[in-house]
Amino acid sequence: MIVFKKPKYVTVPQEDKKEMPEGLWSKCPKCGLIIYKKDMAKNLHVCIKCGYHFRIGVEERLQFTLDEGSFVECDAELVADNPLGFPNYPEKLAEVRQTTGLSEAVVTGEGSILGYRTVVGIMDSRFIMASMGAAVGEKVARAVERACERQLPLILFIASGGARMQEGMVALMQMAKTAVVLKHINAAGLLYVTVLTDPTTAGVSASFAMLGDIIIAEPGALIGFTGPRVIEQTIKQKLPEGFQTAEFLQQHGMIDLVVPRCKMRETLARILMLHQGREHSAGSP
Repeated sequence: MIVFKKPKYVTVPQEDKKEMPEGLWSKCPKCGLIIYKKDMAKNLHVCIKCGYHFRIGVEERLQFTLDEGSFVECDAELVADNPLGFPNYPEKLAEVRQTTGLSEAVVTGEGSILGYRTVVGIMDSRFIMASMGAAVGEKVARAVERACERQLPLILFIASGGARMQEGMVALMQMAKTAVVLKHINAAGLLYVTVLTDPTTAGVSASFAMLGDIIIAEPGALIGFTGPRVIEQTIKQKLPEGFQTAEFLQQHGMIDLVVPRCKMRETLARILMLHQGREHSAGSP
């Protein structure tokens, strides 16, 4: 006769338990892999298993793309106001500025990529989903004007949920403002490159995001005007697989390139080299 003994369970006192420090791991939303954050940072915040591109902020984007120490910020003093007297908007701005360390949803300035000088703008989704208000529109417009004045190409890294609802019509007017000012860079024969990251949607996608001479996107980025669920509800049809992803848009001729983050710096440098019509110095890509 076999007798199964009840297993003994040892209770560990609460004070002897070792807690796992928070903030050390991230879970990939695509494949579910648990990734050590230091390893993810070494891989440019891209999942080592499925290649999912995590959203990154201004600091990481500058580090991964521009030459070290080359970036000089411009128009940092331009910040959002409250033109409509929207309730709690100033408090919301103060809170997000404290948590992100940013003054606005876009940072603009000058820098170099493998030695090629360029005007750069980087949108950060941590700042109210990088929504476009009057300050964002003005900073983009000034970046265009600076590129024209200094005869430099313009590269914008874009991520946005659209126009900022707290600024109403003032925010929507930035769509026309940015589109019109981009005519100047075209008239000057200068290069305008947009890099669409996750997500690029609504009023930003319908204005300066899709007006680049060359439009690049990161893999898997959501790009569109209205969200897929809203479209399905409106047309009463199921959308195609991968609809509004970077790859889908490339297949249908809406964007030019889908470039993984590890190759973005080299790709942009090659584009700048070709535009300038001259060979790069030693150490070029």
